[in-house]
Amino acid sequence: MEKISQEIYERIDNAYYNADSDNWWQPDSVLNLMKTSVNPVRVGYARKKLLCELKIIPGEKTALEVGCGGGVLTEEIARMGFATFGIDPSEESLRVAINHSKLSGLDISYNAGLGEALPYRDGIYDVVFCCDVLEHVRDLPGVISEISRVLKKGGIFVYDTLNRTLMSKLVAIKISQEWKRWAFMPPNIHVWEMFIKPGELKLLLQQNGLGWKEHRGIEPNASILGILGYLRKRAKGKLTYKDISNKLPLVESDDMSIMYMGYAIKQQ
Repeated sequence: MEKISQEIYERIDNAYYNADSDNWWQPDSVLNLMKTSVNPVRVGYARKKLLCELKIIPGEKTALEVGCGGGVLTEEIARMGFATFGIDPSEESLRVAINHSKLSGLDISYNAGLGEALPYRDGIYDVVFCCDVLEHVRDLPGVISEISRVLKKGGIFVYDTLNRTLMSKLVAIKISQEWKRWAFMPPNIHVWEMFIKPGELKLLLQQNGLGWKEHRGIEPNASILGILGYLRKRAKGKLTYKDISNKLPLVESDDMSIMYMGYAIKQQ
């Protein structure tokens, strides 16, 4: 893969995370769905792979989250026991993350910076997380290269992202963002052309010394008719975002047509 064209990149509204980032921790906000709907499945997956299968002892390891936003996932990483670091280009989101980590009594080190130019030495992290971020960056090869650079040999890269399929265009773009009858996400928070096919990501990992291990799908724990019904009620004001998070939790599955997660191990 190459860099996303400037024309396509200008369509995505990454500034949203800077303009209204206090919503990260508000129970009835769209950003808080990352905590309530998405975190359980991806944190559960990370725990299973890192702690149960790979037998990592977190208290002896360092972990970095690239694109940490307001710290919603970063705090879960810290609670696993890792010495935890987070980095994000949004100063406003970082302010929220820093303040909330203090309220939570968690020792997390946050820095401002880009995934394409991580301000860290080579080979210093045992684990790097990059979740709901890869589909937002213009230079995906650059981000993967930097993640590999800062990982120790044998270090683990854990990620999730959106697949570029007709199904993801229908669900993640049309239903979630554009069709007002059901839309619950801000316009242009995602751009379909920036979604990443599993094969494309697997090749990028291999090109950067990261041995791909597996991909697993992520999907709502409800039928399509149930999903549309809940989203319609939310659009009409009959359900809140908090209600939606309770009714539509995401679960691990074999279906990677919309979202998927996985991990790789640094070989070089």
